[in-house]
Amino acid sequence: MIVRPHNPSVLTLLFSLKGSIIPAIWRKVLFTVLVSSAVVAVHGTLFNFKVVLTATPFTLWGLTLAIFLGFRNTVAYQRFWEARTLWGELLIVSRNLTRQTLSLLPGLAAEQRQLLAQGLVGFAHVLKHYLRREAVAPETLLHLDEPARHRVLSQQNPASALLGLLGKRYQEAARQAGAGEQIQVSIDQQVTRLSYVLGGCERIKGTPIPYPYILLLHRTVHIYCFLLPFCLIDSIGWFTPVAVCILAYTFFGLDALGDQIADPFDLQPNDLPLHAMCRNIEIAVQELLDEPAPLPEEPVDGVLM
Repeated sequence: MIVRPHNPSVLTLLFSLKGSIIPAIWRKVLFTVLVSSAVVAVHGTLFNFKVVLTATPFTLWGLTLAIFLGFRNTVAYQRFWEARTLWGELLIVSRNLTRQTLSLLPGLAAEQRQLLAQGLVGFAHVLKHYLRREAVAPETLLHLDEPARHRVLSQQNPASALLGLLGKRYQEAARQAGAGEQIQVSIDQQVTRLSYVLGGCERIKGTPIPYPYILLLHRTVHIYCFLLPFCLIDSIGWFTPVAVCILAYTFFGLDALGDQIADPFDLQPNDLPLHAMCRNIEIAVQELLDEPAPLPEEPVDGVLM
């Protein structure tokens, strides 16, 4: 996630590359400008044939394309926001379980509370690696004891396996502390919410926007930008590459931005900062236990990962 400056100046908004979609699309835009420059150089002639295109079809085509891009980006942002909501739920549940361990299970030893709390932190990190299709990092395993590590490394779905182990451990801890059935049910409800978080994240990760729709949109954007110079050459002449550059930046930018946020768990600059969110969960849990907590994750070159 890009950390934008507070109250940026006009120069920053107009010329800053940090946080811009330009690095992802500049090659496409440059190629489109070169094509439009070549069209201007030959005065819109292709193989000794003068290509005459009026503004009417491009007006209708551009309006339709803008509607399609807006719809696709709305769907992509809905996926992004749902993912952010699920990870917010993960933070809330981690706090709730830690608080319940302290208030409802006062008989637990400090070491056992820390084991349960570290299991929650480890679950967040394991879920992060699972959603990003990464191998579980060694620093993640430091939050888990040996049985939990073995369970995580031996299963195809390490997050689900660890969640099952956490559920058993919380119920065993509740019974050892002599908690009543109502308290056990309350704790299990919080663990169940973790299962809903995992399932929601898996739904987003495993169900991309249909590929034929994306393919149609990509092709339409490219064809529109490549044919546009033949429409503008007779009316604005050598200013055509500038106009095409602005329109190509808009359409290619919206297209690329939708691609990035459609998978909010990826490692693109505009995706969710899952590593920073895991750190926030660790801080929240450790502070509730009155244990030393790490510092919040800092952005690197303006980007939180």
